[in-house]
This record gives sequence, structure tokens and C-alpha cells, in this order.
Amino acid sequence: MHGISSLLTGCRTLKPSTLRTRQLTATRFFTQGIDIQHHHAKKGHRTAPCSEDPYLLLLVKLYRFLARRTDSKFNKVVLRRLYMSRINRPPLSVSRISRQVSKSNAASSTVVAVATITDDIRLLEVPKLSIAALRFTKTARARIEAAGGECLTLDQLALRKPTGANTLLLRGAKNAREAVKHFGMGPHKNKKPYTISKGRKEEKGRGRRKSRGFKV
Repeated sequence: MHGISSLLTGCRTLKPSTLRTRQLTATRFFTQGIDIQHHHAKKGHRTAPCSEDPYLLLLVKLYRFLARRTDSKFNKVVLRRLYMSRINRPPLSVSRISRQVSKSNAASSTVVAVATITDDIRLLEVPKLSIAALRFTKTARARIEAAGGECLTLDQLALRKPTGANTLLLRGAKNAREAVKHFGMGPHKNKKPYTISKGRKEEKGRGRRKSRGFKV
């Protein structure tokens, strides 16, 4: 600050051009160190998977190459989803896939999911589907193949469709877990409370007994 004050002293007696030069130099002093607040800031997203699964790491290596060498946004999205934790890669059922395919009129497309494909016994008839995913449950694979469809791995998909053309990228519902029902507790939130005991004299007794808050 001492250097800046010495630059600005006697400004009134200087020529306008010299004054302008000194003002510009003073501004340069002020603009230094703008990013000092972000010195130890970390990236908020993953740049690699935490898992040590060698098969997953090979897929990451493959899709890193494709994301870098092609202009396809599809490969970048698949790569980002390969980085995600298992909680953020929820499973996808055959019934949800068939519903989305019929809604999107994408019967000829290859369905892609960076997740596990599961069976759904409520779906009586599985349509003919071509699905590429991380893994399939035993019954889901059997039903898809029995309907004349095919179950592909993500590296097989990369060989067939390196840019992701004619594909339908899907993912499961993240908030369908039991644990999510408890998050964000508060009045009028309709969230599920963590109860110690579920007996008639515990939390269940609220509104039924005077000793538990009130009795109607």
C-alpha cells in the first residue's frame, strides 16, 4: 500500500497523460491476488472412480480415450457416470426400461445404463430389447435373451457405437432408497422419523396417549 500511495502523491500537479499512466499502474497493484480466496479449493466432482475394480478401471480408460478423441457428449456423460459411487448409480429394472422405450418410440435404439439391470416379476412380457449396462442380474439376463434381445457390456457398445449414435441413455431413480425417506427432517416435511421403538407406547402413541404429547 505504501508503493501505491507514493504513486498517487502529487497527482494534481502532473500532466493528464502522466496522471493516467500512474493511475493504470496503481490499478494493476489492486487487481493482483484476485483468486487468493480459492487457494485450497478442491473440485466438487470426481475426476476418477474410488473403486479399485480392474474391470471398471479398464472401462474408464476406454471412455476417457473416446471422450477425448470424439466430439460426442454421450461418451463424456458415460465417463462421468463411471466415476460415480454405487449410491449414485441406482439399479434399473426391465419394466422401467420397457416403459421408457415405448414412451420415447426408441424400439430400434440400444438402451445404455451405467448401472445394474434388474428383473421385475410384475412385468409379464419383456419386449425385445438391446441393452448395454455395467452388469445384469441372472434373471434379468435370462428374460431379455429369451425375448430375442441382447445384453451388451459397455466395451462391446464402444466397438459398435463409438459416438453413441442411436442410443437411449437411462438411469434409475436416485431417491428411491429407504434412507432418503428420512433426510431433511422438520415440521410439515412429511419425512420418516427415526424411531427407537415401534411399540404402542412409543412414538406411535403420539395423539393416542396423554403421556406422549397429546390425546385426541
